[in-house]
Amino acid sequence: MVNLRILIAVLTLFLISCSGAKYASNPVLETGVSKKLAIYRKSVLSNINYKLELDIPKERSEVINAVEEIVFQLGTNQYPLQLDFREDAKKIKSLHVNGASVIVNYKDEHLIIDAKYLTQGENLISLNFEAGEAALNRNSDYLYTLFVPDRARTVFPCFDQPDLKATYNLTLKIPADWKALANATLKDSVVNDNRKTYRFNTSDTLSTYLFAFAAGKFTLAKGKVGSMMSDFLYRETDSLTIKNSLDEVFNIHTKSLEYLEKWTGIPYPFQKFGFVAIPDFQFGGMEHVGAIQYKSSALFLDEGATKDQLNGRNNLIAHETAHMWFGDLVTMNWFTDVWMKEVFANFMADKSSEGITGKEAFDLKFLIDHFPAAYGVDRTTGSNPIRQDLDNLKDAGTLYGNIIYHKAPIMMRQLERLMGKEKFQLGVQEYLKKFANKNASWPDLIAILDKYSEDDLIKWNKVWVNETGRPLIDYTIKGNNNKIGEFIIKQAPEYGTNRIWPQIIEVTLYYPDRSKELTVNLNSKEVKLKEAEGMEIPSYVLFNSSGQGYGVWPLDKAMFGRIYLIDKPLGRASAYISLYENMLNRRYIKPSDLLNLFIKGLDQEKEELNLKLITNYISSIYWGFISNSERSALSSLLENSLWSAMQKQSLPNNKKVLFKTYQDVYLSVKGGDRLTTIWKSQKVPVGLKLTEDDYTSLAFSLVLRGGDSSILDKQLKRISNIDRRKRFEFIMPAVSPSETNRDAFFKSLELKSNREKESNVGAALYYLHHPLRQASSFKYLKKSLDMLLEIQRTGDIFFPQNWLQATFGYYQSVEAAKVVQEFLEKIHDIIQS
Repeated sequence: MVNLRILIAVLTLFLISCSGAKYASNPVLETGVSKKLAIYRKSVLSNINYKLELDIPKERSEVINAVEEIVFQLGTNQYPLQLDFREDAKKIKSLHVNGASVIVNYKDEHLIIDAKYLTQGENLISLNFEAGEAALNRNSDYLYTLFVPDRARTVFPCFDQPDLKATYNLTLKIPADWKALANATLKDSVVNDNRKTYRFNTSDTLSTYLFAFAAGKFTLAKGKVGSMMSDFLYRETDSLTIKNSLDEVFNIHTKSLEYLEKWTGIPYPFQKFGFVAIPDFQFGGMEHVGAIQYKSSALFLDEGATKDQLNGRNNLIAHETAHMWFGDLVTMNWFTDVWMKEVFANFMADKSSEGITGKEAFDLKFLIDHFPAAYGVDRTTGSNPIRQDLDNLKDAGTLYGNIIYHKAPIMMRQLERLMGKEKFQLGVQEYLKKFANKNASWPDLIAILDKYSEDDLIKWNKVWVNETGRPLIDYTIKGNNNKIGEFIIKQAPEYGTNRIWPQIIEVTLYYPDRSKELTVNLNSKEVKLKEAEGMEIPSYVLFNSSGQGYGVWPLDKAMFGRIYLIDKPLGRASAYISLYENMLNRRYIKPSDLLNLFIKGLDQEKEELNLKLITNYISSIYWGFISNSERSALSSLLENSLWSAMQKQSLPNNKKVLFKTYQDVYLSVKGGDRLTTIWKSQKVPVGLKLTEDDYTSLAFSLVLRGGDSSILDKQLKRISNIDRRKRFEFIMPAVSPSETNRDAFFKSLELKSNREKESNVGAALYYLHHPLRQASSFKYLKKSLDMLLEIQRTGDIFFPQNWLQATFGYYQSVEAAKVVQEFLEKIHDIIQS
């Protein structure tokens, strides 16, 4: 049996390593935005303003005409000036520099302005052109920009680098029945015939990737966020969902904003606060100043929302709000440090929730949110360090992933613990005030924090930020007469060079009638836990009981039979994660044994987040880590246990977690009949609540397992919201019982236009490559890899990794591994040549 998770991580590393293989001999002129070009432009350009007018027609097929003026200060200039524009040069209709008409000189994605047209001091470049559409996300009746990390240049000519901040004066001409939202406050709007013109005031100072607008058939809601009146655009149509969500969305923003203002000591630093909910948005959210974008389904939750969904919404809103200070007010110099804005956004979002939920709930949520996701990458040899080099912004998308979103907050929490909360806060406040409305790097922050710390942060930084991997922990207890003589803890790297991860952890000793938690400063290869010496030898030991330590922790097998008796949900969650990680390392427990152990907890685990954690692990092991014969032998036990536990659990959300897992794993005719009856009648077991989305996924699950294909057509008729209908229609052929339909669907993905809704593509690929369909989907694997480089060039930042995960995530065969290995070898040969 072969699991492809390691190879997927290696493929992700390949995307990073091969993306900038060769560079032109002249570093000043090459495709993309090179670091050398960016450094040069930063040295000569300042005080940039973009005046941009876009005429957006009602019909998606018609071009968007644009007028632009760029005003900037130029210092000593000895080279031609490059404007970034990744589009067809024929779209430039006219170009004037300081009043002089200039012939368009276009090469390597740049408009080249000869130095003879420029003057030292203020300059004006004027253009008439057709806007590029690669990052405009045009739909039939709405559009939105998404320019991170370097995609503003795909729409309009600009200096597309984060450290050339600018102001913007935006005018939008749109259909009269559309609404619009942008970074700045609205100056005025005028309606003439069937057209409406929005003119926005001068924006705050922003990096190009933060410039944004959305326009289309949206509903506008107004509400208070802090002391500000804020606009909220959305397309949700279900009245009960809207009623259940609208006030809460404004409320969560207010709480997040107030926490950040208090913690940073800096009032909200921009002129407005607004946001828009977008169907099938590529990300969870994007932190555009004054016009935050969110995935609609993440904000609009009904009364049956699980704790996981509610926590997810809270965290998402807090994350994007934190970006207003971390990323927007102070922006990284270069995307080498893109992780800084993401780590602080996640870290501060977590901290803001601590005051609301309390420490115990916060610790549990932090552990479950971050550790499994970080381990999913860092356990592999294809992992990447938190901070990575970057030579060209065209490759910046390769830097994003679970290491910066999940390992980095873990690292930051350890750093805060090392320094102390007060000193850490003082250091960060100094950093924000020093670099407000400017750009900074991680070394800038570390230099400030180092002043507040008694420890060597430079040495600490090397292993945590600049290197990959995690420690593998072991221990020995030596004792006499039932007393601990020595308690020795050792660490070594899971792989790679010899190093240690300095961190503070907790170890809990369990006795029949009590427990004792001890704090350990794990700052060397071997540590003796002096505090434990002389204590009674425990019944069992639980490492990382506080859930803050990072690594592969040892397991005491005496714990296995008592794991559901551990009193604190945090301790149980830490144990569940350690069990899973050790299973992957082939230590202590085999997949089938761990599956059985988790099955026993389905009716014993009452904490919703923990129940979601172990059911996720059950699905992962069931589909990815046991053989077909083992799955067949266990399926009846698992189905019966899930259904029985669902009836025994008292909380509605726990019932829903178990029902969704049952739907995910069932194979029996009895299970199919039971779920078909529920889908048809829409009558559910007592205490269970299902939404329209739940019935949609249930329909897909039934057809995937051979259910009547007419279920899909019938489910489509139940969906009234136009955006959800389009999503369902897109996924339908990937679920179809007809192999011919599935072949045609996969073929259609070769066209970029059919991959525009990237979240929909990922969902469809899950069904296309489901383990129950792999006999017919294997043939897609080679082509999927051949498309990867083009997907990296044309897709948004998370899409290449999502494409890989959705395609290869559940394959176990030697043949599938061979396809990946051959692809890696081919790419290696290309790079070497």
